[in-house]
Amino acid sequence: MTHIAVLGSTNMDLVAYVEKAPQLGETVTGRDFRTVPGGKGANQAIAAARAGATVSMIGAVGHDAYGARMRETLEHSGVDTDSLRTIECASGTAHIVVDDEGGNAIVVIPGANGTVDHLAPGDEGVIASADTLLLQLEIPLAAVVAGAQAARRHGVRTILTPSPTRLLPSELLDNIDLLIANEREAAVLTDLADPRDAAAALLGLVPQVVVTLGAAGSLYLTRDAAPLVIPAPRVSAVDSTGAGDTFAGALAVALAEEKPIREALSWAAAAAALAVQREGASTSMPYRQEIEAQYTA
Repeated sequence: MTHIAVLGSTNMDLVAYVEKAPQLGETVTGRDFRTVPGGKGANQAIAAARAGATVSMIGAVGHDAYGARMRETLEHSGVDTDSLRTIECASGTAHIVVDDEGGNAIVVIPGANGTVDHLAPGDEGVIASADTLLLQLEIPLAAVVAGAQAARRHGVRTILTPSPTRLLPSELLDNIDLLIANEREAAVLTDLADPRDAAAALLGLVPQVVVTLGAAGSLYLTRDAAPLVIPAPRVSAVDSTGAGDTFAGALAVALAEEKPIREALSWAAAAAALAVQREGASTSMPYRQEIEAQYTA
């Protein structure tokens, strides 16, 4: 079984469901509210574990009820939490508004995630034992860089989701094998609105790039082959929260299992398509047998 290490955030998602998201200064009435364990790191860990990998989570939660629930949720999905430390502060939270078309807007408050600014003793060993390291940007950049450098030292594939988007220093980019960005993130990183142009620009920074295009699928570029456009299954979206993390986690598993790139991307798209048909982030992520059924449908 493939081993995926995840260095990243754990948040409790506080999700409000509304017909239409409020504009600045506007108050709207919601139809539902839920607390759902999430965070981009935890989401990708759960997605990878449900997709069939052995997964280790490196990060931090607070010494509070949210932290205990997030640890329990990860463990219930089969994620090893031995490297998930508990800090004497509040856990991270994400405040999410989801509209009736499945779109979302998110405010993240780091909490304990903000203390993950370095690799703790033992973290490099966990990374070294993995086939792939998944990274995001909801923890301090210093730790993300340290994790990527550790992975490179040990020949471990690194996959970065650049969210929330920020300037990416060369000491990080030089140690990334694959960057997965959505259309907005790719545009922000490159100042190029067209996804193809943005992907081509990003390919000058890292060896492989995937730009996810929502319902239109994904665009894959590498330096030694022609671009690929992979369609997404046609489904009715209920909630897109966590879809990108589902795609990243599933893709990491597929690549570690040495699936051909077209098959790996299609398999990850099948996982994401299942996720958007369900509410929540971690709660929406499919299990391997579901992905296989969707992929072959």
